[in-house]
Amino acid sequence: MRNSVEEAAQLLTSCFRAGGKLLLCGNGGSAADCAHIAGELCKGFLLSRRLPQTLQDAIGEPFAQHLQQGLPAIDLTANTAVMTAIINDIDGQDIFAQQVLAYGRPGDVLLGLSTSGNAENVRRAMLVANALKLRTIAMTGRGGGKLGELAELLLDVDDKQTHLVQETQLGLYHQLCAMVEEAMFG
Repeated sequence: MRNSVEEAAQLLTSCFRAGGKLLLCGNGGSAADCAHIAGELCKGFLLSRRLPQTLQDAIGEPFAQHLQQGLPAIDLTANTAVMTAIINDIDGQDIFAQQVLAYGRPGDVLLGLSTSGNAENVRRAMLVANALKLRTIAMTGRGGGKLGELAELLLDVDDKQTHLVQETQLGLYHQLCAMVEEAMFG
């Protein structure tokens, strides 16, 4: 890997501490991984993230004791209505770029997943993110492909076969989520 998971965790932790958010994009299995990462960050993963008592009191209902502190991670692969509108009205290759344009703010982080590193719609999202001054991370197979050239941080695993890249990435992003959670809530 060109960059370490520790560097990526530090980047994400800094983003969240500054009030920023994480945007995630990828295709196929990488889209499923985006949902998985968002799920680990939006609620407790390995740690209890109990709400502060003052917030529970402000909510004023018993269910508040079960809520957990979350981190803002937005899966850009999940909003079917938005994506199909972009596909129909703009261009299918722009499904993530348009959403980065709508949701991204300087200091936010875009994490683009692609086993080859060459997914065109993820590449376009990375270009928009760079133009908007978002921080960028690419998670790819060996070499990083086109995304490796655009991303601030590259987490490329040492394989090129799709299923093996995805298997390794699962452990990598679990480690990343655990490190960010520990830094934010440990």
